[in-house]
Order: sequence, then structure tokens, then C-alpha cells
Amino acid sequence: MEVRIELTKTPKAKPADQSALSFGHVFTDHMFLMNYSSEKGWFDARVVPYAPLQLDPATTSLHYGQLVFEGMKAYKTEDNRTVLFRPQENMKRLNVSNDRLCIPQINEEDALHGLCELLKVEEAWIPTAPGTSLYIRPFIISTDAFLGVHPSDTYLFIIILSPVGPYYKEGLAPVRINVETQYVRAVPGGTGHIKCAGNYAASLKGQVEAGKKGYSQVLWLDGAERKYVDEVGAMNVFFVVDGELITSSLTGGILPGITRKSIIELAKSWGLKVTERKIAITELVDAYKAGKLDEAFGTGTAAVISPIGELNWGDVSMKLSDGKIGALSQRFYDELVGIQLCKREDKFGWIYEVK
Repeated sequence: MEVRIELTKTPKAKPADQSALSFGHVFTDHMFLMNYSSEKGWFDARVVPYAPLQLDPATTSLHYGQLVFEGMKAYKTEDNRTVLFRPQENMKRLNVSNDRLCIPQINEEDALHGLCELLKVEEAWIPTAPGTSLYIRPFIISTDAFLGVHPSDTYLFIIILSPVGPYYKEGLAPVRINVETQYVRAVPGGTGHIKCAGNYAASLKGQVEAGKKGYSQVLWLDGAERKYVDEVGAMNVFFVVDGELITSSLTGGILPGITRKSIIELAKSWGLKVTERKIAITELVDAYKAGKLDEAFGTGTAAVISPIGELNWGDVSMKLSDGKIGALSQRFYDELVGIQLCKREDKFGWIYEVK
């Protein structure tokens, strides 16, 4: 696939203090665009200056939510190479999301090639301070201008980049999580297993209410019975119970996280007992009261590993790991970040070099 490149004539100043980077507020000079029409398929791949999009007020994505996205990161290695972590998995998952929202499939190799062309243009934007990276947001929006509930005939694939620091201001310090009991995130047969805008909009109310109580995130329960653990708002979640690593099974309402998948593969390679199954919140409470809930942590591209220091369900407050990161959480973090930065051996072939 040929990618047309148009460089900006007004480059922006790059952040002077990389250690002060927040998450998702600064954007690079360029973005990748590619159009789709039912007549042409995907066409006109291009890297162009970052700028506002021109959309008709009746654009269907604004009204009916035909919008899917992904989250990835680029890293600079000590020998100045640009690398990605399992990007093929992101492109596969993007097409799963596309299928659910009736968006045309995108050629995964072309999408990855377009991303690499953008990264080569924006290479100087990749931060190198500890804990920083270049966050990558690929997304697809429907672009037909009409009011009516049916799939669009035209779409726009966009990739934007943002140099970022840690997702949570706490960094690797344990976060406080509230178990949501009033609202639900996903139901069987819905869209909980994909990355679409509507999922996150629907989660905001629970997140805001949790924030009022001093919690960083929400742990969602299943939408059918409100009994079983689904996932945290921005992460999959793992529990260490009596030495066993347990995470919720992928029943169709949980996002199949790439970091989640990597943790499971790492744990099995280390000979740890790993179980994917339904986990009742009452089971966690019982394990906590019995002194068997050793630690808990979230996983995701943005945070990588986020240790959980407190899990609150109603009037039950479960304080974990003495307010510190658990030993297994730390081990997973060190190994994953080490592989991502090419400081540890990549035995799984997860690293993709941008050339």
C-alpha cells in the first residue's frame, strides 16, 4: 500500500520536560488518514498535518455511534530503535470491533504499514524518560451525512499519536477501586467484548460516582446477574487467591485485552497456576476474610500493570498487600516493561520493530 506523505510547515514545540507528561493531552504534528467508500473500498492512505476534521453536522458517527478504536504504544530502545508491542493483535481486535458495528474490515497489514509510516515521520516525538511512551490511537468513524439507523457507506480510518506519562497519577502505587452495584457495563450479546465509543460513554456515570467517593476506578459486575466480576473501567483484572492467579473468562462481555493475554502466557511460562473462570464478588470477599486474597491488579495498554490497594463493595472494604504493590504484580510489570523496552529477552516474539 502506497502512503502519501504531506509534512507540516508549522511544527509544534515538543514537551521540554518529559517527566511531567500527563496522559493524552499533547498530540504530535501529523496523523494518518485513509478513506472508505462502498465503491472504492479503503483508499487514499496518507500522513498529513494534525488538524481538526471537517464533518457534516449530520455525520452518522456523531448520532449513532459507529465508532471503534484501539490503544497501542511505541517505545524507543536504548539503541534508538522504534518498537511496538504485539501490534498485530491490535489490528485483529480492531476488525472484531468492526464486524460487530457493521464497519468494513480493514486490511490488517495495510493498517500496520500506515501506522509505521506515521511513526517514521513522528519518530522524534517518542519520549524516552522513565515511564513514558508514545500512545497510539487508531480509530474508525462512519462519515455519511444522514439521520437514520443503518450502516454508513463511507468511513474514515484515523491514527493520532500522543507522548504520555503514566495513565494513573499514582503510577505503580496501588489504586483504590469501587465495585459498582447500581449501573452495568455490558450484557451478553452486547458490545462489551469490543472497543467502541458507546461502551465508554456508558461507563462514565459509575466512574464519576466512584470518583466522588475517592476511588480511582470502577470494578464492573456482569450485567445479567450483577454477581460476577467483569473488568475494571480501563483494564482487565486479575486476583491472586491462595497462590492461584485467577481472571474472568472471556464470556463475550469482557474485552480480550492484549496485556491480559500476555500476562496469562507469561504466567504459564513461569509454571504458575492460571485459571480463567467466572468469579463471584462474594467469593473474593470470602477469600479476603479468610486471608487468602493475596493481591489484585489491573492490566491494560495504558497502565500496563496497575496494582489494586483497596477494593470496596458496599460496606466491605478489602485492603490488599499492605498498601504496596504485590510481589507478583511487580514481577509482571518488570518483565512486560523489560520486554517492551527490549531490556529483557523476548522469548515470545512480541516485539515488532518499525523499519
